[in-house]
Amino acid sequence: MKRFTTLLATAVLSAAGMLATSAAAEAADCRSGFFCVWTDTDFNGMKIEHSGDDHWWEGDMFKEDSSWANHGVSGPGVADHVKVYEGRQLLGRVTLCLAPGQEVGHDAGANDQGGSHTWAKGC
Repeated sequence: MKRFTTLLATAVLSAAGMLATSAAAEAADCRSGFFCVWTDTDFNGMKIEHSGDDHWWEGDMFKEDSSWANHGVSGPGVADHVKVYEGRQLLGRVTLCLAPGQEVGHDAGANDQGGSHTWAKGC
């Protein structure tokens, strides 16, 4: 019985380790202090990184955004949330607003809708 318990415990720990590795592997590759956008879900495809506002997403990213990560730095009075707008020049509805540290691998309502973004003090 002791051998069975040891084998079971080893199997459970191995499975937990594999799950932890899988979850970490899917985390967004985005530098600290940046807002990142990808053309494909789950942080795949073409990526752009922004440390400031961008009122005019260029070329291949305009209305092609499918996953997002806010790795902005927080602090008192710091604009650390990111608002993504439907149109360029911060026009149209806000399709997504990300809090600091928030990563979104897919959002059906915001998918392929973004055209610009700004850093804000809240959503």
